Amino acid sequence: MHAHSTTRQGPARCTYMYNMATTVAQKNAEIKTDQVEDDVVGNAETGADKKKKRRKKKKTGGSAAEAEGDGPVTNGEVEKLTDDVKKQTLEDRNVGAVIGEEKEEGGEGEGDTENSKKKKRRRKKKGGVLCVEGEGQTIPCAGKKQTDPPTIPVSELFPDGAFPEGQIMEHPVGNGQTAAWRVTSEEKKALNKAHNDVYNELRQAAEAHRQVRKYVQSFIKPGLTMIDICERLETASRKLIDENGLAAGLAFPTGCSINHCAAHYTPNAGDPTVLQYDDVCKIDFGTHINGRIIDCAFTVAFNPRYDPLLEAVKDATNTGIKEAGIDVRLCDIGERIQEVMESYEVELNGKTYQVRPIRNLNGHSIGQYRIHAGKTVPIVKGGEATKMEENEFYAIETFGSTGKGVVHDDMECSHYMKNFNAGHVPLRMARAKLLLHKINTHFGTLAFCRRWLDRIGETKYLMALKNLCDTGIVDAYPPLCDVKGCYTAQFEHTILLRPTCKEVVSRGTDY
Repeated sequence: MHAHSTTRQGPARCTYMYNMATTVAQKNAEIKTDQVEDDVVGNAETGADKKKKRRKKKKTGGSAAEAEGDGPVTNGEVEKLTDDVKKQTLEDRNVGAVIGEEKEEGGEGEGDTENSKKKKRRRKKKGGVLCVEGEGQTIPCAGKKQTDPPTIPVSELFPDGAFPEGQIMEHPVGNGQTAAWRVTSEEKKALNKAHNDVYNELRQAAEAHRQVRKYVQSFIKPGLTMIDICERLETASRKLIDENGLAAGLAFPTGCSINHCAAHYTPNAGDPTVLQYDDVCKIDFGTHINGRIIDCAFTVAFNPRYDPLLEAVKDATNTGIKEAGIDVRLCDIGERIQEVMESYEVELNGKTYQVRPIRNLNGHSIGQYRIHAGKTVPIVKGGEATKMEENEFYAIETFGSTGKGVVHDDMECSHYMKNFNAGHVPLRMARAKLLLHKINTHFGTLAFCRRWLDRIGETKYLMALKNLCDTGIVDAYPPLCDVKGCYTAQFEHTILLRPTCKEVVSRGTDY
């Protein structure tokens, strides 16, 4: 965790105790001068000046403290002041503060001291890191840390509102060359700066995604039901993204497709499926802030025999990310992905399989509140020659299979999404109208699943949902499967094509 909140403090009590410390030091110096005065040689003039100062102070009954406006301090109070200074120093160290050397002009009353301490404590509770400058150093106070399981919104972990950047890469121009000029171009820097608010929203969603998937990787294991895995993941996501209607929340249902099923499977209520040791499970989930979507996925396999399959798909995804960039043709990316993935083999039960890309699954561009914004990023050669453009977001995802490398609709449907381009369609069924209103309110044009309809209190909605699908207002997305008995894997990242560089926003230490 990082925080950049730096707060300069100069509370009244610190100023007051600094003056007291100065007074004590002066009194001790005077006593010491009296004791060694006869031993000082060669400084008669200086000694005379010091005697004059002492005589002047005795006559006026004042002190350095009086000169500073804090009132007189008598010799009988020296020990008490010394103890107070030590006590205050210990208290300051306990809260991570350091009394600065710079004096604050004008003393303040004791009443202000208590208020300053309360303000200091309140600032500390808000999270982040408090820093106090003094004696040429900065000492941070303890800030908020994520809990286990995670419950603190990432917005509270980064109170300054600046979220971590993803991996920064230069845009490619072909033949191993990069568009390094974009990084230093003043024009491109200005264009980049104009979209900083959007970038930051995407980074906030990405940070929530990183922390949630770290949590999922820590608890997922054989023996858990798929419903339990999804609900624990979604509960953590809702807390870390600080779910707030359509302003912040989950971008689509948690995909947890197993083995030959490659995508779009999430359990419906009552699904008894349990994760097994020999399963290959794809965890695909998304977060969003103001419709700025992070679409990111990884594959979990407990049996090490599947490691070559996972490595092939991860390498293919990273190749797609490397090849992507402004003015790059989508078909060129697909060709490179296929070349890399098909260079891998996996041995299962004494038989060797070439890892095949699933040709009818693709990466895609992402729009605001729109998971598929119109452009597709193929993972085999022969795709469209359309080019990527500045300030576009893309989900670079690849799927590898030990089967045929083609998927088809299969199993019970769980994923649904309102058609982004659907206009007004008259509905005769009253239940369908009510359900559409709930969909518009809670999900808008983002994907949802039947478990989420259950969660918002909807019951007996299947007929109404079918009516919405039949009229074209809502689209159904059934699970996509290769041939039974094969295994499929998926890795995915969201990238941002900034004018200056390419940012892999969802990149983490895990993959």
